[in-house]
Amino acid sequence: MTSSNPAAVVQAQLDAYNAKDINALMGTYAPDAQQFTLHGALLAEGTEQIRPRYLARFVEPDLHARLITRSVVGNIVTDVETVTRNFPEGPGTVEMLCIYEVIDGRIARASFATGVTTLTAAAR
Repeated sequence: MTSSNPAAVVQAQLDAYNAKDINALMGTYAPDAQQFTLHGALLAEGTEQIRPRYLARFVEPDLHARLITRSVVGNIVTDVETVTRNFPEGPGTVEMLCIYEVIDGRIARASFATGVTTLTAAAR
């Protein structure tokens, strides 16, 4: 991924996530990218640590992120998503706030805030 358009880089990341295409997904991240909880702890640094985080998630059969809104200010892209997941308690959705900083056509830093988790009626 070498787009100079930050929104296009983040959209390519989202498309690769939903396709469970780990190579395309890693192509959107800088080799030394960092992932954080919003205003908090470092979750992963470098693609060597980021890749297994996504591979673990990709085993979930229902995994899918649906974009609700996207805002772009310069090289910062903020997405609000609803992510369908297979939680230990059963299938459901979780609200996510994802903030990406795109530098030189790749995601350099990403921060995530997790919102409300809702289990589907069958899981309750």
